[in-house]
Amino acid sequence: MAYVDDSQNIPALADGARVGDYVALLKPRVMSLVVFTAFVGLLLAPGGIHPVVGLIAILCIAIGAGASGALNMWYDSDIDRVMSRTANRPIPAGRIERDHALVLGLVLSSFSVGLLGLATNWVAAGLLAFTIFFYAVIYTVWLKRSTPQNIVIGGAAGAFPPMVGWAAVTGSVSLESCVLFLIIFLWTPPHFWALALYKQADYGAAKVPMLPNVAGEPATKLQIVLYSVALVVSTLAPALLGFAGVIYAVVASVLGATFLWLAWKLFRTQESKAMRLAARRVFTFSLSYLFVVYLALVVDHVVRMLGWL
Repeated sequence: MAYVDDSQNIPALADGARVGDYVALLKPRVMSLVVFTAFVGLLLAPGGIHPVVGLIAILCIAIGAGASGALNMWYDSDIDRVMSRTANRPIPAGRIERDHALVLGLVLSSFSVGLLGLATNWVAAGLLAFTIFFYAVIYTVWLKRSTPQNIVIGGAAGAFPPMVGWAAVTGSVSLESCVLFLIIFLWTPPHFWALALYKQADYGAAKVPMLPNVAGEPATKLQIVLYSVALVVSTLAPALLGFAGVIYAVVASVLGATFLWLAWKLFRTQESKAMRLAARRVFTFSLSYLFVVYLALVVDHVVRMLGWL
């Protein structure tokens, strides 16, 4: 979320920071996708949940996601300063102290996990705690700066929310929730590697070993194609396993074919400027791709529940 210097609309806090700066620490765009995928997991889970309890569960997952974002910005503030797309974040821009982000992240982490455990069950709370730990420590502290496979392994953090939502209802992990996890897990590498292809200079300046900077563009483009194939196959699993129907299967097939076509065009593009443009198209499409796949799960579930198909 871009910082807006509007003293009339965004109140200043005692330390000079504005409310909008603290909201930005929580990565609201990432949080919105986390909340939606968690809601889908909660909706599809068998047995149902009281609406108020479900709302509390989603709120806790959102707060946990925000806590992860704050901890990530606290640790990565040094490299955020040298990357064009992150230089205006609240910490590198000097609007919020690093220690404030750390405290905010730790407090929100504890609050979200504790409340989720009390409101639903401790399996869901444990999964949420592990998700925060995985993103803040395993990915941010360990993997991101040490291996070009950072996104592959670290992608698990973003894939846990639907599993947390499912566990909030059932108190368990199932094959269905693992499929929901797998879709996001396999979506993450082509999504971020496409971004890394047209932001190589940023990652190079920050000395983050993203795959294009380490293995080169041809190897990265090949990996995007391979992961895209695996992703499309995984999106068909809900229909094959019977917890999604024909509406979802059609939508997933059309979206998957489009994703593969864009990935293949990127793979075949050689000229540097055209390649960056093709990578940006893959990245942009991938943003809506995951949302529409999960939205199709919701629509399909509601239609089948109402007996319309």
